[in-house]
Amino acid sequence: MSARVFGHIAGYDEGSLFDSRRQLSEVGIHRPTMAGISGTPNEGADSIVVSGGYEDDDDQGDEIVYTGHGGRDPNTFQQTSDQLLERGNAALAYSCINGLPVRVVRGAARASVFAPAQGYRYEGLYRVDDYWHDQGHAGFLVWRFRLCKMERLSLLPTVLFDTQGQTAGETRRQQITYQRIIRDTQQGREIKALYDYRCQGCETRLVGSAGPYAEAAHIRPLGRPHNGPDSRENLLCLCPNHHVLLDYGGFAITDSLTILGSNRKLIVKQEHRISVEHIRYHRTHYAVQQ
Repeated sequence: MSARVFGHIAGYDEGSLFDSRRQLSEVGIHRPTMAGISGTPNEGADSIVVSGGYEDDDDQGDEIVYTGHGGRDPNTFQQTSDQLLERGNAALAYSCINGLPVRVVRGAARASVFAPAQGYRYEGLYRVDDYWHDQGHAGFLVWRFRLCKMERLSLLPTVLFDTQGQTAGETRRQQITYQRIIRDTQQGREIKALYDYRCQGCETRLVGSAGPYAEAAHIRPLGRPHNGPDSRENLLCLCPNHHVLLDYGGFAITDSLTILGSNRKLIVKQEHRISVEHIRYHRTHYAVQQ
């Protein structure tokens, strides 16, 4: 019976140094001795190694835009074909959707000021904040994952995933911290009020004991590297289900404001102008259906 650990490995603090990938594997910080991503599509990714191996990586310390695997020539290490959302890439996407922490290890790399001078250094826990596909420097499709540093919490639970299933008669408990940022700005509040908290995707209006509830969703995400604006033309009023689908590529919109893959039109009030530029950006980078 094997277990995948999501969280810190006991006995190894942030800043711990290692001479080789084999040593990382032996102590359990990062199990694979070759692959940069440890995990499976059905469990999630528990660790990655950042070593500057992909030209599309962008390491800014507490925030890393990490390029997925695949599509490289094994001899030249140049990108020669598109990457697919499979294996380790699908594992990182699973960790994003399910809020699983990822151990990050940096390897010596001349291109990064954050890398150790030699060997490997454990950098602590990051969360996968976002993932999307993009055209890389070599012109091929690559999957990119934005990882943000999690605060060091002494009480952060270590999560065990039993890959063999639950033993008969035994109850296992998993404690998982799920993090999804819901931004509440003045612009967002205005959009929700404009639609009376009714989802533009499905017309659902949720009402709880404290009143109606909806979420203001940015079509082109805020923050680096997307740099979407917090403006009405970049906002939608959505129910939580459609907000999650928008963020994770299950819901996209055509230039004519039809929901991709259906004949249903997005609900849009006359006084709400939606930017086609932002719609195209989202569709290009997030939509699974094209």
